[in-house]
Formats: sequence, C-alpha cells, structure tokens
Amino acid sequence: MSKARGGSAMKEQAYIDREAGLERGLTKAQIVMIGLGGAIGTGLFMGSGIAIGYAGPGVLVSYVIAALIAVIMVFSLSEMAVVHPTAGSFGTYAEIYLGPLMGFIVRYTYWIQQVLLIGSEAIAVGIYMRWWFPGTPVWMWAIGSAGVVVWVNTRAVHNFGSVEYWLTTIKVAAIVGFILVGLSQIFGVFGDPVGLHNVTGLPGGFLPNGFSGVWMAVLMALFSFMGLEFVVGTASEAKDPKTAIPAALRTMAGRLFLFYILALFIIVAFIPWTESGAKVVTESPFVKMFASAGIPYAAGIMNFVVASAALSAMNTSIYLGSRMLFSLARGGYAPRALGQLNAQKVPMRATLVTGVGILAAASISALTPLAYNYLFGIVLFGGLLVWSTILASHLRFRHRHKGVDLPVRMPFFPYAQILGLVLLAAITVTMALDTDFWQTAVIAGAPWVVFLTAAYFIWKRVSRGSAPRV
Repeated sequence: MSKARGGSAMKEQAYIDREAGLERGLTKAQIVMIGLGGAIGTGLFMGSGIAIGYAGPGVLVSYVIAALIAVIMVFSLSEMAVVHPTAGSFGTYAEIYLGPLMGFIVRYTYWIQQVLLIGSEAIAVGIYMRWWFPGTPVWMWAIGSAGVVVWVNTRAVHNFGSVEYWLTTIKVAAIVGFILVGLSQIFGVFGDPVGLHNVTGLPGGFLPNGFSGVWMAVLMALFSFMGLEFVVGTASEAKDPKTAIPAALRTMAGRLFLFYILALFIIVAFIPWTESGAKVVTESPFVKMFASAGIPYAAGIMNFVVASAALSAMNTSIYLGSRMLFSLARGGYAPRALGQLNAQKVPMRATLVTGVGILAAASISALTPLAYNYLFGIVLFGGLLVWSTILASHLRFRHRHKGVDLPVRMPFFPYAQILGLVLLAAITVTMALDTDFWQTAVIAGAPWVVFLTAAYFIWKRVSRGSAPRV
C-alpha cells in the first residue's frame, strides 16, 4: 500500500471511529423490513393514482425507469456501506469524497426532509383515525402518534427494529393479499376473468398520453422508491454490516420492484385508468380495487393498512433523522450534546430534538397548507439531492479505492452511475418546468441549498475554520 493510500485509509477510518458507540442490535431481517417500511407508503397506496393519471397503463414503464435509477443507487450505496458502516451513511460519504460542504448540506437536508415527512405523516394518522373516531381533533392523534414513535426511538435499537418489523409486515401482507386477489380476478380463478382489456383496449391504447405522460409519471414513481437509502442508515447498528447491508439492499430492491410492478399491473388491468388515475387523488386505487372485487369492509381494511404505513414511516424517519443529527454533532457541525448516547446507546437528545421538529412541521401544515406545500418541495428536492450525491460520491469512492479488492462491487461502473446522474438531472429539469405542482421542489429546494451553504461558511468562520473532528 502506498504512503498516500495509507494516509487516506487512516483518515477514512477516523470518520467511522468518530461515530462509534451505537449498539449493534439490528438483524438482517429487521434491516430489510426497515428499508421496505421506508419505501412502501403513501407513494404506492395513494400516489400511484397520480402516476396512473399521467401515464395510463404506461405507468408500468414509468416505474421500470424509476426502478432502474433506484437499483443503480442501491448497488452504489451498498458498495460504500460495506467499507464505511457509519450512522451518517451517505452524508458521511459525501463529506469524505465530495468535501465537508457537501457532507454538511446533504445531512442537514436529509434531517429536515425526515422531519417534514414525519410531520405530514402525523397529520395523516390523525385524519385516518377520525375514520373510526369521527369528531376527534386531528392534532390530538398527530401529537399522540408522534409521542409514541419518539418514545420507541429512545429505547434500545432492537426494540425499534422489532416495532418496525411488525408495522412493515402489515403493509407487506396487505400488498401480497392485494396481488393474490387481483390476479385471481384478472385471470378468472373464481369466476369470469377480467382480462387485459383495460391495459391495451381502451382509447389511446397502452400509452394514452404518449411518452410525455410516461416521463411525468416517472417523477411520482421515483418519489415512491425514495426510502431505499434508509437501509444504509442502519449500518452502524447492524450486527454484521459487511454481509447484512448488501444482502438487505439487494433483497429489498427485488421485492420492491415486484410489489410495485405487480400491484400497478393489477390496478390498471382491473380498473380503467381513467377511473383509477387522477392528478388530485381523493381515494386510494387499492380501496377501489378491493371494493370492486366485492371484498367486505374494504375501506376499513385499507384505512388500517395506511394508518400502519404512516406510523411505520414516522418510526423510520425519526430513527434516520436522529442518526443524521448525531452524525452532524460528532463531526462538529451541530451542538456536541446531540452526539451523546444514553445508557441504551441511543442518541436520546438528537431523537428528542427531531421530535420537536416534527411538532413544528405538523403545526405549520395545520396552520397554512400553502406554506407546507413549499416545505414539502424541500422534501422532493432533498430526495433528488441525496440520490445524486450518492452516485457522485461513489464515482470518487472508486477512484480512491482503485486496485483495492472490495467486498462488494457495483457492475457496469462507471456507466451506470453516469446514466443515473443524467436521468436525475433530467427529472430535476422536468420538475423546474412543471406548472402544476412539481416545480415547488426547485423553487423551495434551490434557496434551501443557498441557505445551507451560507450557514456552513458562517459556521466555519465562527469556528475559525476548524476542520471537522476526525
């Protein structure tokens, strides 16, 4: 090993060491469920209707394109996670390979992204609970659910993993049931077959809105897959990260692709896309399919599932948000107190600060939906920024580890990463040119990055240019 390479390896190890101390209590099965829990949510149960409204049956092509980007990101991330199992995950990788400024921007963006997502999910839980308890205030359920998941995240990490495992099991069971019922109806297992007329036989055929509709649906599809990166946030608390993380990422990516493609195929085959798709969704396509199939209590079943999905998303987002804040504190970019661990080896203070942020986000959404739309734009922009940063970091990672025998290697390097970056850039431009809703991602996201950049240099000046604590 050369002297330069040896010095670089020592510095990289210092980044891992500074975030040490967390309990390694998560099993591979729990890690898979955490990832599935993060990636299966309202993007599938509700957002799929928006995608169908854009593309019609061609939505299947849209999700294949989004899945391609997701798979490239997953394999790139997996390769880095095995070498650097840290709590800051892709935020720390950005700091190592793209510089402290990018590490600062990505981690704070991801933290605020999780806070805003949890705030919206807390409001959603309140709305779902009113289905069973009409007349009760939404804020009561929102605060109550937020309090429960914050409490879960202050316990030992294996407790968090167990709760997330069972919440995600409910979602997965619902999707599997949906797929089995749908396929039996389409192919006439228990009666007359529905057939594939709605897929190809309606006016406009398979692509009623052309490729432009398919491309617009990619935006919603990509948003649906965001959450795959959640798994790497568990690397510092996995029992065996070198084998568990790559295996979990590959398993999860395959299952998500199968779940999403099959579920969407059933929706567009069972229900005419003009009925199941809309740019403003007021009812889940899943509820429509269950109701059309004559499943009793369909609305109640799906309400239970989506409420569980919202709680699962909140649980995972608090976990990841607190770890990002913990990583920032250990790197010297946030108050040192947020980098401390309690007796259960959990970053209690970072978790509580994240919980306070949730309440603030939920309050904003309750007071002024317009302001929250722009906050949600930061969420959309943040997802694109994180995935783009992961691919860019991996390009630099491979360059620095050239000639090293890596435990996991991404195929088709660097062409796959370049393709992913080009597609993500094209999606960002499409969002910026949209006039319905998606443009808020750039309108809100660009100033947010400018704000964080200014904050970084102010921090650097106040701290007299001190380097990160590695």
